[in-house]
Amino acid sequence: MLTGRREEMLRAVVRECDALGASAVHQATLDVRDRARVERVVDDLPAPFLNVSILVNNAGLALGLEPAHAANVDEWETMIDTNVKGLAWVTRAILPGMVARDRGHVINLGSVAGEYAYPGGNVYGATKAFVRNFSMQLRADLLGKRVRVTDVEPGMVEGTEFSVVRFQGDVDKAKNVYRGFQPLTPDDIAETVFWVSSQPPHVNVNSIELMPVMQSFAGFAIKREG
Repeated sequence: MLTGRREEMLRAVVRECDALGASAVHQATLDVRDRARVERVVDDLPAPFLNVSILVNNAGLALGLEPAHAANVDEWETMIDTNVKGLAWVTRAILPGMVARDRGHVINLGSVAGEYAYPGGNVYGATKAFVRNFSMQLRADLLGKRVRVTDVEPGMVEGTEFSVVRFQGDVDKAKNVYRGFQPLTPDDIAETVFWVSSQPPHVNVNSIELMPVMQSFAGFAIKREG
């Protein structure tokens, strides 16, 4: 089952799934910020898709790199509505069925930005810290149920629209983010999601953090006089 805001992109992924031999694909145009729409999409699932076994919460975005005192508040609101509320709405809509069936796996796409602060990360990093904490709180609530929860925390990934969106469509500025080193790829993240979901049913990978070899969290910033 595929959801997303842009129907043309959904159709492209459906065609790719068909080419790979997928037995059945269901698509639904969905903006996760719309709580009522989220609930309708889940309530209206066709019979073959009712019993969701794996939920991958992948919707999310970063906007801007301005310091907090100069940031665009509308962009803050969009990030909170998408990265925090949207993830919560979809999880809440799907989770009761998993609990009732005593089977399922919620995989949330967080970020190393939720662990390590950087200049301009302010609200984006805070939303990803929410993803990590919410994932662990779900684990606490689900104790005794065979429902797994994993927070996948990537570092820098090239090959998505992440930086293009962050810089309001400035492709050159987005490309410069990854200049001079080898970042992760979308396939790296997909393989990680597949791996955590493929573990034996008694194994829960709580969180997994991955970065390019040439990216590091080391070092403290110091502003020196003179």
